[in-house]
Amino acid sequence: MPVLRSISRRFLLVFCFATSLWAVDPNRHISQYAHTAWRIQDGALSATPNVIVQTADGYLWIATHGGLVRFDGIRFVPWEPPNAKPLSAVFSLLAGKDGSLWIGTGTNLARWKDATFTDFSGSSGRVNSILEDSHGTIWITRSRIHDAMGPLCQVVGNKLRCYDKADGLNTPGAVVLAEDFEGDLWIGGSGGLFRRTGDSFFAYEPESLKSARGLEGVATLAAARDGSLWVGIGRRGPSLGLERLRRGVWTPFVSPQLKGSALAVSALFIDRENTVWVGTLDEGIFRICAGKAEHFSSADGLSGDAVSGFYEDREGNLWVTTSEGIDRFRDTQVLTFSTREGLSGAEVYSVLAAQDGTIWMGNHGALDSLRKGTVTSIDPKHGLPGQGVTSLLEDHAGDLWVGVDDALFVYERGRFIQVKRSDGSPTGIVLGLIENRDHDVWAELLLPTRLARIKHRKIVEELPTPQIPAAASLAPDPRDGVWLGLVNGDLARYRDERLETFSASHGQNSPVRQVLVSAEGLVFGATSGGLIAWHDGKVQMLTSQNGLPCDAIDSLLADNDSALWLYAQCGLIKIENTEIERWLEQPTLSVKTQVLDAFDGARPGSVPFSPHATRSSDGKLWFANENVVQVINPEHLTQNGVPPPVHVEQILADHKPYSSLNGVRLPPLIRNLEIDYTALSLVTPQKVLFRYKLEGHDPEWVDAGTRRQAFYNELPPGRYRFHVIACNNDGVWNEEGATWDFSVAPAWFQTIWFSILCATGVLFVVWMLYLLRIRQVTRTLSVRFDERLAERTRMARELHDTFLQTIQGSKLVADNALGNLQDPIRTRRALEQLSQWLDRATQEGRAALHSLRTSTTEANDLAAAFQRALDDCRRETSMTAVFSSAGDAREMHPIVRDEVYRIGYEAIRNACVHSSGTRVDVVLSYADDLSLEIRDNGVGIDSAVATAGRDGHYGLKGMRERASRIGARLTVASSAGSGTEVRVVVPGRVVFRKPLTPIEKIKRLLKRMFHK
Repeated sequence: MPVLRSISRRFLLVFCFATSLWAVDPNRHISQYAHTAWRIQDGALSATPNVIVQTADGYLWIATHGGLVRFDGIRFVPWEPPNAKPLSAVFSLLAGKDGSLWIGTGTNLARWKDATFTDFSGSSGRVNSILEDSHGTIWITRSRIHDAMGPLCQVVGNKLRCYDKADGLNTPGAVVLAEDFEGDLWIGGSGGLFRRTGDSFFAYEPESLKSARGLEGVATLAAARDGSLWVGIGRRGPSLGLERLRRGVWTPFVSPQLKGSALAVSALFIDRENTVWVGTLDEGIFRICAGKAEHFSSADGLSGDAVSGFYEDREGNLWVTTSEGIDRFRDTQVLTFSTREGLSGAEVYSVLAAQDGTIWMGNHGALDSLRKGTVTSIDPKHGLPGQGVTSLLEDHAGDLWVGVDDALFVYERGRFIQVKRSDGSPTGIVLGLIENRDHDVWAELLLPTRLARIKHRKIVEELPTPQIPAAASLAPDPRDGVWLGLVNGDLARYRDERLETFSASHGQNSPVRQVLVSAEGLVFGATSGGLIAWHDGKVQMLTSQNGLPCDAIDSLLADNDSALWLYAQCGLIKIENTEIERWLEQPTLSVKTQVLDAFDGARPGSVPFSPHATRSSDGKLWFANENVVQVINPEHLTQNGVPPPVHVEQILADHKPYSSLNGVRLPPLIRNLEIDYTALSLVTPQKVLFRYKLEGHDPEWVDAGTRRQAFYNELPPGRYRFHVIACNNDGVWNEEGATWDFSVAPAWFQTIWFSILCATGVLFVVWMLYLLRIRQVTRTLSVRFDERLAERTRMARELHDTFLQTIQGSKLVADNALGNLQDPIRTRRALEQLSQWLDRATQEGRAALHSLRTSTTEANDLAAAFQRALDDCRRETSMTAVFSSAGDAREMHPIVRDEVYRIGYEAIRNACVHSSGTRVDVVLSYADDLSLEIRDNGVGIDSAVATAGRDGHYGLKGMRERASRIGARLTVASSAGSGTEVRVVVPGRVVFRKPLTPIEKIKRLLKRMFHK
């Protein structure tokens, strides 16, 4: 059974490892990883870090001497448990499989899960390490114990079950824990090494402890997949301090790279690639892979030499905690070779991939070569005939051509054979070397500038300028001839002793730094103004206007899939062959590109000699940038396929923090809302991109770029959902993202009840206005009806009192005439009287019609109207009619004016027809008020009739009704035999359009005084 259990556990772990994410590539030097350090002295952390873990939500947690810190790759945020005592020094952490975070401090153990903080206060002592075994059981080791419990404890529920010497664990304190692939638990401490199998403990004593005294003991452990256990001893002694235990046998680790040094090991870690990482107390870190050790310390950029721990996150980044900060190591797509990897110098001018797999690099002071990961150099001490290597070329026979200083050599069988001019002098500085289809070698030379053709290692032709324009680069034509990238930015082809020039028209002072010719005859040129392409005699330019991230291109290569790689100012740009073909057919199209920038390891730069770039037989692309050589393998580009977890971290409403839990109700009238979010991709956090949308406010997704904050101003009350998604450095999106539901409370005037009340009020006001309008319309119609009725009544009175009476009298005269037909004299007299009465009826009918049609609307002058009425009176009677007017005429309201006219006309008609007088006087006066007086010297009116009117007659009654309608005061003064006086006074505010100004009043007053 134990054998079956071991086999099944090994299979399971190997399977899990096979499907896990990658780790840092063990085939690279440590210096070739992308390395980032966050140092305490730079303010990243406030205290010394001890350990790092990553919880299920993607956050990194850093235990420090000052407490606990949460890290998202960009921001360090100190963390304190809610409703609990602040954490002091934290020495150990564990990210549980259930998403919990276990925290070991200098006094006790705690757990943070599902927003609940649990303090295991029943324990005491410093918690040095926490481990979750394969069965999900939590174990801790303790030291500096102040209770009766042992150094190894198991979490059971919310309590601890501890083991001590009574259980077989004979050590005063335990420091480190490890579980091997058999499921056994290993405990290391000051008392040595112990193994727990089942319920039994077995002691093991490392050789380092046997041969030395006063040592700290076992400081760290790491279980390897081959069943061995790596053991680190915590203090420097006479032995190395690093041993392996396998099947009960101790083996000290020995490596020529360590040179017999004794190490004070403080941390051990085995990554997913089975690489062993060793942290020391004062020498930084060592990496052990395939029996070889490599060192990396503060001199190489490590934050500190005292290492306390390692951690590998889910994306394969390796984290290191030191006494001075934390460090991250990760792979990059672009690999760099520099002096740290063995190059002789930092002035790499050219790079060439040979047919045998060797990579040759022209350096200042040496010719470097890379074979199977090892760099060797040929310098002047080993036969290099000069100091500076310029251009390189491998011909069809495999011979290496090397430009050194101002001469050209062929490196053959370990010797440099010089190629000279016909006069025996050196060739000059070699800018570029190529071999054409006829196996002739062409060289672009300086001092003087010329193009030389070399055959059988002899210069057979030299073409100086200006016969051949100055060229910055050369390339062989696959059919015949040589392509030249000219200094002035044009392309040229030389063949059959004839030069053809093709203008690129991209500006001056932009030399063609490299020319690349495909097997199909397509020519590309790299310039600072973009990419030149020559196709079927036509030249076109690809620039940032067509989709390039930048225009300055230093060199270019095609990979095995014919994709084009541009070593440009902004990074390494990849353009697929299909995109190139589309652009060649339609030069105005934009191409799709993939960019590897500085975060991916690209460090572009230009070199004065060639080749700038080369492709090796294994498909890798090599680029020289004047300081280092960089390489990329297009066929094995790794991709970060882990979608980043997204979190809403903090909400600030008017600078006041609120919970990021769903259902938060914000107060009313929020002016500024700030939402902080993050995405936990730790490979390159600077390249994480975000999109967000506030449902209920934003109609579309908002591209936030790398910004980790969203801002909203003056959100109206309502319910909202903030949704944010993110992608990692390789464009893998977490489409689910994170959401935050919240609401904004309405102010009292934003509530629905207030809206209903306002709507009700508006409806009520509208209804009242409607009713008022109806009343106004009704009143207007009533006035019009009253006017019509009054006019009909007046006409009835006039017809009754005048016209009908005259007709009735005419009828009596006619009847009298008919009764005396025998008497012709009486008949004639009756007919004459009838004619007079009919004439009188005609005049009275005309007068009635005249009263209907006559209006002062057009003339706006009552004086003229009354004058016409008096003229009618003179024609009908023998009365003397006199009219007088006082004051200047003023603009009057037409309705009031007409009513005044009809009152006056009625009074004039009554005086003319019924007074039996000889004189009538009419006085019209314009003052503050309008007054009208009509006086006659007739028989007068009885007082009772003047007051109530005569039965069956409507003249006086109609006059009073009209006066009342316009607010005028009407008085009738009369007595028998003394005549009648009718006086009408209309208030000025009623009849006049505009009141008198103070100046007009003064003028009127002065005029009156002067008149008197």
